[in-house]
Amino acid sequence: MGGRELRTILGNNLRQYRSHRKWSQADLAEHADISVTFLSDIERGKKWPYPETLSNLAKALDIPVHELFVEDEKTVNADMQDLMGRFLKDVSLTLNKSVHLSLNQSLEHLRRQYFH
Repeated sequence: MGGRELRTILGNNLRQYRSHRKWSQADLAEHADISVTFLSDIERGKKWPYPETLSNLAKALDIPVHELFVEDEKTVNADMQDLMGRFLKDVSLTLNKSVHLSLNQSLEHLRRQYFH
């Protein structure tokens, strides 16, 4: 598992623990003594916090630090369902365009053949 995946897991877990407490990003940022912008970047996987910051975030959420990196099966399933949904939509769009193009080409061929 690479750094990008770990940042994604960390961001998802922070968001889940924060939401469970019904805290805004501003609430958690204040409790962890970081800026809202930095917290937002961490949650979106854009920034990687220092160990002290990880400790402050875990302390603010009242959880052990390692819990921030435990991949939740529900999250994985939800992410997979979202990814599959987007894939299906893209495939449907592509297929729709291909069928439409093919039908138009066939109709154009028939027009030229019978109505020139």
